[in-house]
Parts: sequence; structure tokens; C-alpha cells
Amino acid sequence: MDDLGTALAERLDMTRGRTLDLFAPLPHEHLVGQPCALLSPPLWDLGHIAAYEELWIARRLSGRAPLHPGLDDVYDAAETPRSVRGEAAILDEAAARRYLEVVRDRSLEVLAASDLGDDGDPLTRGGFVFEMVAEHEAQHTETILQALQMLPPGAYRPQGRRAHPPRPAAEGGRVTEWVEVPSGEFPMGAGDAGFAYDCERPRHARGVDAFLIARDPVSAGAHLGFVDDGGYRRPELWSPEGWLWREREDAEAPLHWERDGEGGWLAREFDRIAPVDPTRVLCHVSAHEADAHARWAGARLPTEAEWERAAQGAVPDAASGNLDQLAFGTAAVGSYPPSPSGCRHMLGDVWEWTSTAFDAYPGFRAFPYREYSEVFFGGGYRVLRGGSWATQPIAARTSFRNWDLPERRQIFSGLRLARDAA
Repeated sequence: MDDLGTALAERLDMTRGRTLDLFAPLPHEHLVGQPCALLSPPLWDLGHIAAYEELWIARRLSGRAPLHPGLDDVYDAAETPRSVRGEAAILDEAAARRYLEVVRDRSLEVLAASDLGDDGDPLTRGGFVFEMVAEHEAQHTETILQALQMLPPGAYRPQGRRAHPPRPAAEGGRVTEWVEVPSGEFPMGAGDAGFAYDCERPRHARGVDAFLIARDPVSAGAHLGFVDDGGYRRPELWSPEGWLWREREDAEAPLHWERDGEGGWLAREFDRIAPVDPTRVLCHVSAHEADAHARWAGARLPTEAEWERAAQGAVPDAASGNLDQLAFGTAAVGSYPPSPSGCRHMLGDVWEWTSTAFDAYPGFRAFPYREYSEVFFGGGYRVLRGGSWATQPIAARTSFRNWDLPERRQIFSGLRLARDAA
């Protein structure tokens, strides 16, 4: 196996190790249970990871017969939506783990025999499909962490937590510092080299007017100010759709916040319940809440293009941002060094809502399958950027486009403020 093949094998192995480590402390009853209609039973995800890898490597590349042909639809995310996965007839834990092992052995055999050169099959060129499978698994571990956070307090106890960098001397992030970004064109999207999903391409020239963007994402302390100022009870701060959502959900704070009975707020992260730390990056807000907070602050959400322009040069690694899942929560504002633009936390901590609807770039071409992104275009989804603490570095880059419905807040989502330049 050449150097590229060896690197791809190591990436697959590293991602699988993280998956199994995350599952290790999960009791069986929560492995098979469905925490809510928006998220799958973790055991379904385990089988789906194996089925996806088998489909794209052993079956598509080498024509091998499926190991569990009767489960193709069950483990197909489009054929079996999340709301019914709790009743689906899936593999038990032992069988699912065995499925993962056998599929991986087959994948490594196919990898060793694959032509990864530029003249090969588009699926193997540069290791594309192997990168896609590794990144798909990494993305599912973030989804699994969302499900684990939705379990009852203490049901999932992480095996150790990585410490954040020393907390900066801060005022809780209540004072917004602004970075000015000049007008001009920039290359938006992923280039031809390296792996990226189809919705990140093609790279194209995009112009933006001059704007201001907050140096940091909004802190929990700043959002406490919004809450204390009646932000959840003031319809003038909300879009009509957002206010309908707030009333329907009776929302009065971010997801996983609860009153402490003495006028304050507690926040839960897996097995820990503690007073809301005002210095931490705010997490678990919907796009509706993000919009309302921005209006309250006399600002707005950045467009997707503004966000990417401000993020240029940011590096996806655990030393530069709160990535890689092992902190099990957000860091204090200012804990990580700035990117070239002067902004901090651009990659990591929370996915940041933008004001942009999810749609195709000019010249978009679906590859290798429409169901990854094309079927979601024009469906009311909103773009999020940046990655969260639960994102592995291989799934974090400045061109990466995440999307969800504006009412969703089970995701590890927050916001960053923007303004027009004076």
C-alpha cells in the first residue's frame, strides 16, 4: 500500500476508534432506546455506519454481495426516517459490532487493491470514497453525541474530559468586539484538491460589501442578558415564524437550561448540571433564537458568504479551536487564538447560524449521490458554519456547509453577530 493508502487506512482506523470509545460508557437500555423523534437509537447509527461503508466500498467498488441484504432499507437514512427508527428491526449489539469489523476488513482489502491516482475511477481518485466514508462516520459520532445529550441526566457519563486552555481574563463575553472585513471578491467554496462534499463546490468568485463581524461567538452571559431583558417575551424581536415557534414550544431559554428556583439558571451537559457559566460560548439555540438575540443586540446574523470570508485561514485542529469531541462542552470565550481575520472560535465550539437558506452554488453537480445535499435545497433549511466541540477535525473546514431547519436546537449550535459597515 502506498503512502496515500496507508494514510487513508489510518484515518479510517482513527475514526472507528473514536466511535467505539464514545459507545463504551453507554448502558444497554440507552443504546437501543430512541431519545427523541429527531434522533436515532444509537444502535441504529452503529449499524448504519457499517452499512454505508459496505455500500460505498465493498459493494460499489468491488461488486461484493451485501452481508445483510434484507437490511438495506432499514439502514438507508432516506428509506427509514429518524421518527421510525426506534421500531425498526435492526441488528443487536453483538451483530452490529461484528458487522463493523467484517465490513472494515473488506474495506481495507479493497483499499489495498484500489488505484488512487488521478486517472482512476472518480470514486477512488485521490482516495475520495475512503475519505467520504471516514468523514461520514465522524459526522455520525456528532449526531450520536446529540442523542446522548438528550438522555436523562447522568444516563451517559463521558470517559474523561479534555481540559480547555486556561480561562482568559474576561467579562463573560458581554462586550462585543468587532472585526472589520473590507469589501471585495474572494474564492468561496472548496477547491478541486482534497476531499469536500458536493455542496461545497464548485469554488466560485463571491463578492461581499464591507461588514463588521464579532470577534467571538455570543457567550452564555450575553444571552443571559437577553433572557433577563425579556427577550423571550418580546414579539418585536422575533420573526413571525420565530414567534410562532417560541409560543408553540413555550421556549424561555436555550435547550438544556432550567431554572434553579432562586432566579438563576442551570445548564446540563450529559452527567453535569451546574449554574450557567457566563464566560462559556452559548450552545443549543435555534435559528429563531439566534435571530431574536441578534435584533436585541442591534445586529444581525452574518450571511454564509460573510462568514466564510471572515473565516479564511482558520485551521481545523484541536490546538486552534475546541474540536474533536473530547471536551464534552463549549470553552470560555477567548480561550483559543484568533484566525488571520482576527476572529476567534471560527472552527469549533458551536455551529454558527447564518441568515442564508441552504441552496446550490452556481454550477453545482451532485456527486456521488443526490441524497447527501441536493434533495435538501430549497426546503426551508438554514446554513450553519464552523463546526462544534463535537466535530472531529476531518469534518471541519472553512468551506464545510452544515444545514438544519431553523427550529432545531438539539444540534450544538450558537451564533455570531454581524453588522453592516458604517
